[in-house]
Amino acid sequence: MYYITKIIFIFSLLGLAFTGYSQSKITGKIIESDDNTVLEGVEIINLDTQKSTTSKLDGSFEILNEGLYSFNKKGYVVKNLNLIFNQYYIIQLNINPSELNEIIVHANNIPKALKKATASVSIISSKDIKRSNNINFAPILNRAPGVFMQSGALNTNRITIRGIGSRNLFGTSKIRAYFKDIPLTNGSGETNIEDFELASISRFEIIKGPASSIYGAGLGGVIQLKPQNALLNQTHLNTALSIGSFGLIKGVVNINHGSSQNSLRAVYSNTKTDGYRENNAYNRQTFTLNSNHFLNKKNELSFLASYVDLKAFIPSSINETDYLNNPKSAAFTWKQSQGFEDAKRGVFGISWNHDYNSNLKQASSIFTSFKNVYEPRPFNILKENTFAIGMRSRLLGKSKLFSKNLDWTFGGELFRDIYRYKTFENLYQGFPAGTGSVEGNQLSNFKEQRNYYNIFAESNFEASNKTTLSFGLNLNKTTYNLEDNFMASDENPDQSGKFKFKNIVSPKFGVSHLFSKNISVYSSISHGFSPITLNETLLPNGQINTNLKPETGWNVEIGIRGTTLDNRLQFNTSIYRLDIKNLLVSRRTAQDQFIGINAGRTQHDGLELALNYNWLQKESISISSFVNYTSNNFIFKEFTDNTDDFSGNDLTGVPKDIFNAGIDFDSTFGIYGNINYQYVGSMPITDSNSLYSDSYNLTNAKIGYQANINKMLKLNVFFGANNIFDVHYASQILINASGFGGNAPRYFYPGTPVNYFGGINLNYIF
Repeated sequence: MYYITKIIFIFSLLGLAFTGYSQSKITGKIIESDDNTVLEGVEIINLDTQKSTTSKLDGSFEILNEGLYSFNKKGYVVKNLNLIFNQYYIIQLNINPSELNEIIVHANNIPKALKKATASVSIISSKDIKRSNNINFAPILNRAPGVFMQSGALNTNRITIRGIGSRNLFGTSKIRAYFKDIPLTNGSGETNIEDFELASISRFEIIKGPASSIYGAGLGGVIQLKPQNALLNQTHLNTALSIGSFGLIKGVVNINHGSSQNSLRAVYSNTKTDGYRENNAYNRQTFTLNSNHFLNKKNELSFLASYVDLKAFIPSSINETDYLNNPKSAAFTWKQSQGFEDAKRGVFGISWNHDYNSNLKQASSIFTSFKNVYEPRPFNILKENTFAIGMRSRLLGKSKLFSKNLDWTFGGELFRDIYRYKTFENLYQGFPAGTGSVEGNQLSNFKEQRNYYNIFAESNFEASNKTTLSFGLNLNKTTYNLEDNFMASDENPDQSGKFKFKNIVSPKFGVSHLFSKNISVYSSISHGFSPITLNETLLPNGQINTNLKPETGWNVEIGIRGTTLDNRLQFNTSIYRLDIKNLLVSRRTAQDQFIGINAGRTQHDGLELALNYNWLQKESISISSFVNYTSNNFIFKEFTDNTDDFSGNDLTGVPKDIFNAGIDFDSTFGIYGNINYQYVGSMPITDSNSLYSDSYNLTNAKIGYQANINKMLKLNVFFGANNIFDVHYASQILINASGFGGNAPRYFYPGTPVNYFGGINLNYIF
């Protein structure tokens, strides 16, 4: 009995010791809701005891008491949650649009607060996206100083950043874009983002100027589209219906379902409009799927898919006489042929994040995309399809150097796309008007294989508590392989061949310094380049011009950003010089044929300013305003095309000044609204500067009412108007247009006159 009692006593002591060791606790990780960035330094306050702790470098936290807790970090909306023992929590914090300088950005794939960034970065938040009617990218992207998007139609756009890409005749080039980690830029440097559904995007991060140390080719910069993330521990259904002028009807269904560690969001949209102009109908359906899976404390998996089915008719540009007197008209041949674009596009990607420890993380993604297009045009019918595949992987680490913090990333990106395109005769002219396009004999048959790889490294070194130094380096290799599968003849020489760029090394150096807790100055020097498209390398005799050189350039800038006046005023301003050599010029040799030549160099001097001011911030009402200003002094430093010397002229297709301003108000009694104003200066249309577009002023407004019908159902109704004062303007210009067959050059895409929209939004929380 004595021994039994002794054994029981010993086991009781061990049990007490074990119980003490395994005391109940609460653990978890804090991340940003938009892109799952871990958030360190989040203050976690027990609202009963007022005791607090903070999240660690990897966003993790540990709490020993149950209760109601507040999660608070500057730049993010405060979140209150009731936490219980023996649970692992993943806490998602939403961005506060009023404190964007404080949020974490991925400007160089090393997460850090915007106010410490060494590059010029603009954030377009969800609040900015919702200002308009969620139809057109242009008024949204034009909110960012230094960025200018022209929109001739919903499917006809050109984006420039600091003047780069202005000479591209159709579409956007020399600017890179990513949908999360998936490249939206093809192997020739051309980018298309306007077909994505705005309701599926939470924000844009725009890096202005060369960012080649991380992203490779792209002189103008990088546009990152952050998809609306799937939210944990929430299930809701959001439906929206909008109607408007010119037959606009748009419906959106947004579904989110999340458990404690898995979540999924699906967004479907259908947009239809007859368009303002002739031959201008537009019909687009999109589906976006985004899921997050926190497998355990060290591994996270996410899946992203987007599909677009588009049919959009093309009115094209018109001459000056029609622009002034009959702006609703389509170009005659495009109307007669009923030219249109029928496109199906998809992007898919899987990302895996693994934490080796609190100081080392790996982020990897594999992706694929496709694009199939059928486009009858007056001069031929184009059939094209593209299939791309690639991967991107990087290590992110935290180290010490001279006892100072060193954050670094090292990785690579591989990309290959195969582009097949054929053209056929368009026989519409031989048939009654209005019968549309009829396919004739084949005119061409090409296959392009385009490959590149980037190897990159970048680091942020905290030389002191206030000063951060950034170093970066990128190695890029780009190759093209062209197969001409059309029967060769004297009139159609075999154009097969290969084109290889030399290895291009692009360095970057930057520094930021905190003058105070809220104000910082930054400066950077960076190198970049833009690839040549295969079409530009082809000569009329069928040979590939191996003497062409890619455009390269250096960007030097200095800027200051911060908050003042008791954090009511946010400001960000920068001045820069971007010097481009080997200027690539597309010279038209036929109606649908261009060749590329290196014609000189351009100099881009500019000033960018962004101000946001909170006039009134009360519990019942808030009023804020913004002002953005861009001043461009872009010139041809050296430019000789044949015998024409345009040196000293203004760069074609870019306005001298762009000014944006607006006022937003919100209230607890449900009424909200905004009014926005934009001024765009005149633009040179020809390299000789003999013709300029007129400057113009646009004013848009939106007002709405939102209310909680009950605990589960929220209502939002809204009404708005664009171009309130019915200004006649050119929403896009076609530079250096040529007239064929004695016809006047078609320079102008008429902008839409005053137009109205309204809608209703219902959000049901399960």
